[in-house]
Amino acid sequence: MARDPRIDAYIERAAPFAQPILQHVRVLVHEACPAVEETIKWGMPTFVHAGAILCGMAAFRQHASFGFWKHALVVGEGEPRDGMGSYGKLVSLDDLPPKRTLLAHLRKAVALNEAGVKSPARKSAPKPPPETTPELAAALAQSPAAKAAFDAFPPGCRREYIEWITGAKRPETRARRVSEAVAWMAEGKRRNWKYENC
Repeated sequence: MARDPRIDAYIERAAPFAQPILQHVRVLVHEACPAVEETIKWGMPTFVHAGAILCGMAAFRQHASFGFWKHALVVGEGEPRDGMGSYGKLVSLDDLPPKRTLLAHLRKAVALNEAGVKSPARKSAPKPPPETTPELAAALAQSPAAKAAFDAFPPGCRREYIEWITGAKRPETRARRVSEAVAWMAEGKRRNWKYENC
């Protein structure tokens, strides 16, 4: 069992409550996967197998954590968790699942790495369509060309104009930005049109 001395030092520096948790998890990782490689990534002990991250652990002031790189595939997408890691905030060995469960999860993670399975891509929720400010709506009503261009822009382009206008702190700046925006839109220009042909 190859051990990285940096992880030994990490565990020694951890708070007394966290040391038995980290030691226990480390032993189980090696038991489930004797060929695992230890390293430090992002300042935390990390276990690598088959060229990919398998899992990692960390100690904080008030809690420790242990988690799988492919958490959703190993433990399940909807598993609730508090804090980082697959099992939430750990303050004692009792916060970990039973040894049999933990070893089963570890073996599943090993099998996923050996099969070359990638973590599913996280999909962020789409932003809601931007709401036109009353000042901009009134100005667009006065310029059919600007309104047509604004309505034809994708949501992101409309959002850039709206955020630029609403980002003004003073009313006079806001009015000037509305005027500039309508003039640019009447020419079919996007908010950052100056940089598009660089």
